[in-house]
Amino acid sequence: MLFGRFAKAAVLASTLAIGTTQAFAIDQATIDAAKQEGEVVWYSGMIVNQIVRPIVEAFEAKYPGIKVNAARHTSSEVVLKVQSEAQAGRPMADVFDGSSAVFPLMEAGLVEPYKPEAAADFDERTKDPDGYWTAANLYFMVPAINTTLVSEADRPDTYEKLLNPKWTGKIAWTSDPTMLGAPGFIYTVMQTMGEEKGSEYLEKLAAQNIVNVPASQRVVLDKVIAGEFPIGLMTFNHHSAISAQKGAPVEWVKLEPVIQAVNPLGIVKNAQHPNAAKLLVEFILSEEGQSVMRDALYIPANPNVPAAEPTLKPKEGGFETFVISPEATARDLKDMVAIYDRMFK
Repeated sequence: MLFGRFAKAAVLASTLAIGTTQAFAIDQATIDAAKQEGEVVWYSGMIVNQIVRPIVEAFEAKYPGIKVNAARHTSSEVVLKVQSEAQAGRPMADVFDGSSAVFPLMEAGLVEPYKPEAAADFDERTKDPDGYWTAANLYFMVPAINTTLVSEADRPDTYEKLLNPKWTGKIAWTSDPTMLGAPGFIYTVMQTMGEEKGSEYLEKLAAQNIVNVPASQRVVLDKVIAGEFPIGLMTFNHHSAISAQKGAPVEWVKLEPVIQAVNPLGIVKNAQHPNAAKLLVEFILSEEGQSVMRDALYIPANPNVPAAEPTLKPKEGGFETFVISPEATARDLKDMVAIYDRMFK
């Protein structure tokens, strides 16, 4: 019981840590002002029942009298709504998250800089130096294999193994045009191999006739589990661990450097509830809030909180990562999508 065994250990360790240390101190004046505001509005791209609702319930229990009004939106929807509300002079959102939302909003001048005390120990690659965003959670994008269809020797733990002719037409990935899909894989190849070698490699990979699945990363993984494809690329490593724990014939593979992306969390400029916004951000990033994240089987960004299966994170899992930052997403995503359209569609 992979997740069950490690989750119990993680919960115990986290509970002990929270009970004996205080990761950060919220100024009482901020708490009092937040209670005067009485509410906070959060636009989130995360799954409501799995994580948003548990965080809301934990926050409201800790700070009675402050109601969290949370709504789920994609990153593009968050950008459109926040921009429209600002143009109308009626900002509604106070806090937002979304992998592709932060930079368009920063460019529009709609993000309020704030450096959370709870993020003091965070990896510098998981927070903006000027405080415009901090990672709420981490994503590690990896190959997933059907263990009954892929032998130990053939497991794609190197980029070259993906070029094995036996996998022609048998590898799948999502057609999602984001850095969590094929464009992120292309970006990593180009950055880690260099433009010339990276381009040569991508030409060879394109010859493998990778199947584009017009659905989410989770759907790709489900197709791997069902045996429709031996290998799926750009899947979430924690999804494979969850499914394997339930008995599915699937494993994630440490194709190094493992692609790491973040889910940025930020505060909206001219928020109607600025103190409650700071309080919610601090809570989400704290060891207490990140433990809720872990228990919902998300991967915490806080380095002091292990994943439910600790080896899903780089230090405990012993793997190197290549971080795709929100800055890189804003700067290079369109170019990577263009390469994807030209070579893999």
